[in-house]
Amino acid sequence: MPVISVPQAFNEEDLYVDLQSIFGRSLYLKCEGFNFAGSVKLKAATEMVESAERDGTLKPDSILVESSSGNLGVALSMIAASKGYPFVCVTDSRCNLTTRLMMEALGSQVHVVSEYETNAGGLLGARLAYVRSLCAADGRCVWLSQYTNASNWKAHYRRTAPAIARRFPQLDVLFVGAGTTGTLMGCARYFREQRRSVHVVAVDTAGSVSFGGAPARRMIPGLGMSVRPPLLDESFVDEAEIVEEADTIRTCRRLARRGFLFGGSTGTVVSGAMDWLARNGTRGLTSVAIAPDLGERYLDTVYQENWVRGLYGDDVLSSDESSDTWPTPSPGPRHHDHAVHAPSGGRSRGRS
Repeated sequence: MPVISVPQAFNEEDLYVDLQSIFGRSLYLKCEGFNFAGSVKLKAATEMVESAERDGTLKPDSILVESSSGNLGVALSMIAASKGYPFVCVTDSRCNLTTRLMMEALGSQVHVVSEYETNAGGLLGARLAYVRSLCAADGRCVWLSQYTNASNWKAHYRRTAPAIARRFPQLDVLFVGAGTTGTLMGCARYFREQRRSVHVVAVDTAGSVSFGGAPARRMIPGLGMSVRPPLLDESFVDEAEIVEEADTIRTCRRLARRGFLFGGSTGTVVSGAMDWLARNGTRGLTSVAIAPDLGERYLDTVYQENWVRGLYGDDVLSSDESSDTWPTPSPGPRHHDHAVHAPSGGRSRGRS
């Protein structure tokens, strides 16, 4: 049992859930929510803060500011409290209430943006505009900018991907959710350099524009972007799997019926992974998916029936959640091809 003096010093790195008994297909789910921040974002937050301290950007009197839909905001709130920095998180109305309360409990100031920037990327554009105004008004403000900061992906290049490689030396397919694409790019770059046969599948949510899709309403925070992620380099990604939010909800609730309460980002990744595995008939392959978060912060959204019915209708909750086989995917486009659908002995290259 470790003994720590700062909360960011603890993170369970080697816990996986075998989903075979729940979905009828082999998939190992790497759980990233067992730390004091409750999500994979602890790694990026730690790397970005410590890098800014090393290069002198962060000073003792600095005020941290960042735009976040939730999980990074909690991680930065925790680190800021530990290190003594004031922190302002700029979020929007889709951020779960529990998440906002957690940030405030940790001593952070939370600003909720509600107005869209009509020509600058919707709510995200409005959040970024507010962050820029804070920095312009007070020279002590330091914006880490998770969307452009290379330390975001380097955290996963140095920690997440090597941990997966150690545990699964014969890994064939890796599924990673795409938000800022820090986790995706760190893992994809690592496996491109170290394990060229690993097939990397990005999982994104419908309504996100990251992989060229049309913008649309997205109500579950975590994955997806309303502007193209600056960190994204598609040449490192073999395919992109697109998941409807209704399927995210079904997957989350199905996992919960078996005792595993995961967050919306995890539901999206698992849904996309299961659909990819079902289409490709890849029995015998070793497949891993990254679960970014746990589900307590989604109790008033994904797991709240009135919220779900009001946004997605009754059909979302009428599927047979006790079935031992993965249900037929929802109609409509589900994936964006960068290469062949099934991995082979050599690496399948996508766009260059």
